[in-house]
Amino acid sequence: MRTLGVDLAAAAKKTAAAVVEWGDGGARLAHLDLGVDDAEVVRLFGTCEMTGIDCPVGWPDAFLPFIAGHLAGDADPVLGYDGIEGRRLLAYRDTDRFVTARTGLIPLSVSADRLAHPAMRCAVIQAKVAAEFGAQARDGSGRLAEVYPAASLKSWGLLARGYKGRGGTEAQRLGGLVDALQQAAPWLDLAGHEDRLAGSDDMFDALIASLTARAVALGATIRPDAGHAGPARTEGWIHLPTGGLDGLRP
Repeated sequence: MRTLGVDLAAAAKKTAAAVVEWGDGGARLAHLDLGVDDAEVVRLFGTCEMTGIDCPVGWPDAFLPFIAGHLAGDADPVLGYDGIEGRRLLAYRDTDRFVTARTGLIPLSVSADRLAHPAMRCAVIQAKVAAEFGAQARDGSGRLAEVYPAASLKSWGLLARGYKGRGGTEAQRLGGLVDALQQAAPWLDLAGHEDRLAGSDDMFDALIASLTARAVALGATIRPDAGHAGPARTEGWIHLPTGGLDGLRP
């Protein structure tokens, strides 16, 4: 099995991709790159059985009627989201609220925060993937799944905060996190990329996304139940690992 992890940014410059090959009782980081454009994401998708993408694959269901009502001058659908609770429904998806309740982590809002531009790019990439390989379900039941590296790290008992950024403290934490990952998963061969991973939180998150994609492929993530299945199909669903890292080992 080959899994792809993509840490998607608004531009190729900050977008990272990691491919992990699984077999013979272990796994190997077979490809790691930064500065990945749409064409490369689509190409790598085609070479892997499962892809984990660190970016929302959809918007809150409430967002479209709110915007459509505002555009048409129809007050009713707009007033239906009056107040802070209404705005939360516009800003956060069902899966965002589920992740917060489960992990205590608060995903950035796809409609009201810095994720908006990457999500627009993600929608275009999904359309490009669909044109070449067929449409992928937003709930992760196909070959593409939305992942959240911080939540995966927390699920695996690793540091989930404070390792992103260019400061000395963040860099030290990221280096320690790479070491901690190797200790927790000694069967994972980083193929000499340790320094690159320790020097780029984008590439590190792409690796975690690829490991999470393996968990999705094995059925070792939380799937949407009947109460969440509807929104998951339209808004997307963040896959949280249910077991430890060692459960990913072939």
